[in-house]
Amino acid sequence: MSARIVLDQLLTGRAVAYTRAETRSAIAKTPRDAALAVSSSGLAGDEQGDLRVHGGIDKAIHHYPREHYAAWAAELGAHALLGTAGAFGENFSTSGWTEHDVCLGDRIRAGSALLEVSQGRMPCWKLNDRFGVPELALRVQQSGRTGWYYRVLENGVMRAGDVLQRLERPLPEWPLARLSAVLFSSTIDTELLRECLALPLAASWRRTLTRRLENGVVEDWSPRLQGPQ
Repeated sequence: MSARIVLDQLLTGRAVAYTRAETRSAIAKTPRDAALAVSSSGLAGDEQGDLRVHGGIDKAIHHYPREHYAAWAAELGAHALLGTAGAFGENFSTSGWTEHDVCLGDRIRAGSALLEVSQGRMPCWKLNDRFGVPELALRVQQSGRTGWYYRVLENGVMRAGDVLQRLERPLPEWPLARLSAVLFSSTIDTELLRECLALPLAASWRRTLTRRLENGVVEDWSPRLQGPQ
C-alpha cells in the first residue's frame, strides 16, 4: 500500500425524503470544489437521514474506492450511477487504497485534519433502492467492497486534490478486509471473536461481536439488508 494517495473528489449530500414511507437519506452525494471544514460530526454541509445508524463520531466520513466501480460495472452493466463518484454515498473518492490496504486504526492526514480508520461499512437496504437492484446491499457485503469510515481526531479543512497521508499504523495485521470477513461470517469462531474483541473496535461492532460470543448465534441481517417493508 502506498502511504500517500490523492483525494480525487470530496462529496457531500443533504438528507431528503427517500424511497419508503417515513424514511430519509443523504446517500446521493455531489462533488464539492471548495475547501470544507471537518469536525467530529463530519464534513461541513454533509447530512445523514437516520442518525441512529448513519453518521456520528465513528462514521464521520465515508471513503469508497473508485476502483470498485469497474467491478460493479462488470456485474451490473452500464448503470447510470456508476458514471461518476458518489454512487455509494461516499464522501471520499480515491484510487490506490482498498479494504485490503487500509487497516483498523490507521491515522491519516487529510488537508489539515487528522483522521482515524474506525470501521468498515455495514451496507444497508438503501443501496438496493438507490440502484434499483434487489439484494445489492447483500452483494456489497459478500463482495467485501464496502468502503470504510473515519473518525476525526483533529478538526481541520480539506478539499479535493489534497493528499491523504498515512502517518501511523498500529494494527498492520488487521486490514479491514480481514475484520469485515469476521463481521460478515455466518459461522461462529470463538477464538477469532475473542481476538477481535481485544481490538479498539467501534462501539457498534463491539456490541455485535460480544452478543455473538455470548449467544453463540449470528444475528439476523435481514432488517439491515432488506429494510422496512
